[in-house]
Amino acid sequence: MTLVPTTTSHGATSFDVVLSDGTQEVVHGADAYQQESSMTTFFRNDTGRQAVDCWSVRVASFRTEHILAIRRVDESLGELRHLHPA
Repeated sequence: MTLVPTTTSHGATSFDVVLSDGTQEVVHGADAYQQESSMTTFFRNDTGRQAVDCWSVRVASFRTEHILAIRRVDESLGELRHLHPA
């Protein structure tokens, strides 16, 4: 049996949020975000999906009018290696 790289795994996800007053917030553990009325809310999904549904957990919220930029940051864990018959 040999180890063959089959895919790259991503570790923790975070979002860098730049606010209009020049401050930068980092939201750790969120997989997705969406606008909810006047707020932009970040959500965690146990499956790591980028969709928001009824099982999503709110992690943080910011007033949408105060947000200048949002950047998603995925920490790479490297290649996943699986055993395959030689």
